[in-house]
Amino acid sequence: MQRRIPLPIVAGPTASGKTALAVSLAQRFGGEVVSADSMQIYSSLCIGTARPQEDELRGIPHHLLGCTPLDTPYSVARYVEDAHAVIAGIVSRGALPILCGGTGLYIQSLAENLVFAEEPEGSSCREELRCRILREGGAALLEELRRVDPETAARLHENDHGRIIRALEVYRTTGRTMAQQQAYSRSRPSPYAPWLLLLDCRERQVLYDRIDRRADALVVIGLPEEAARVMALPGGATALQAIGYKELAPYLRGECTLEAAAENLKRGTRRYAKRQLSWFRRMSRTMPGTVLYIDEYDDPKELEQEAYLRMKDALQAMKDGKGE
Repeated sequence: MQRRIPLPIVAGPTASGKTALAVSLAQRFGGEVVSADSMQIYSSLCIGTARPQEDELRGIPHHLLGCTPLDTPYSVARYVEDAHAVIAGIVSRGALPILCGGTGLYIQSLAENLVFAEEPEGSSCREELRCRILREGGAALLEELRRVDPETAARLHENDHGRIIRALEVYRTTGRTMAQQQAYSRSRPSPYAPWLLLLDCRERQVLYDRIDRRADALVVIGLPEEAARVMALPGGATALQAIGYKELAPYLRGECTLEAAAENLKRGTRRYAKRQLSWFRRMSRTMPGTVLYIDEYDDPKELEQEAYLRMKDALQAMKDGKGE
C-alpha cells in the first residue's frame, strides 16, 4: 500500500495566531504553507481578510494566497483541485506541506479527498433554477425535488431555497440523489495522512479581546478605504460575503458612523469565530491531532515550542507507520 503524504494542519478561529505558528513550524520542519481561507484566495481582499503580509511570512513560501481575481468564481471543488497540485509540487521539492487556515470546509474536503458535483462548464442549470424559484416559489421546486429525491425533500422546507436548488442541480448534473452524491464524494481514498493542530481557547473572552484589537487595527490601517475600492470593482459583490466588508457597507452608504460599523465588525467576527470553533471541534473528534489552548501560554514562543514537540512526535509516528 502506498504511504500517504503527511499533512499537518494548523487550524483555529480567526485571530488565534494560526499564521505565526504555521510559519514557525515551517521554519523548523522545512515546510511550505498552503492557505485554506476562502476569502484570502482573492487578490483584491487584503486588509479585510487579514491576509498576512510579506514580513509576517518570514521568507516561508505560501500558496493559494491572493491568487484569484475577485470576479472569478471559486468553489471548494476548485480549491481541492488547486491544493492537490500545490501539495504535489511541495512534496516534489522535498518539503513538508503545512495546511493553515480557518475555512473548515476547505480543510476537511482536502484532507478527506472529497469529490464534488460541479456544474458543467457552460451549463445554466443553477441560474435557471434560481430564476424559477423566484418566479414559482419554493413549494413548486420542492415538489419537483420530491419526485426525484424524496429523502432530501422530506428534510427541507419550501423556504430552504439554496438547498432545494443544490439538490435539484446535483440530480440534474449527475443523476444522483444527495445521499448518493455524499456517498460518492467519499469513494476515493485520501492521499494524505492529516494531523490536526487545533488552536482553541478555554476562556472565550480572551479570543474575543484579540478579535476586537484586530478589528480596531484593521480600521486604522485602511479597511474603510479598501472596502470602498473593492466594492467598486467587477465582482465586488463577492466581498460582501466576507467578514470585514459587509459590516462596512452601511458606513460606506452613509447609513451609520464608522464607530458603529467597527462594532458591527467585531460582533460579526466573534460570531464567525464561534462557528469556526464548532466546526473544528467536531472535526477534531474524527481526525488525528492535538489541541493547544492559546490562553494557557503567556509567551507565544512557549506555544510554538509545545506545538513543535507534538508535531515532531506525530511526524515520527507517521514515519514509523503508527500514525496512519
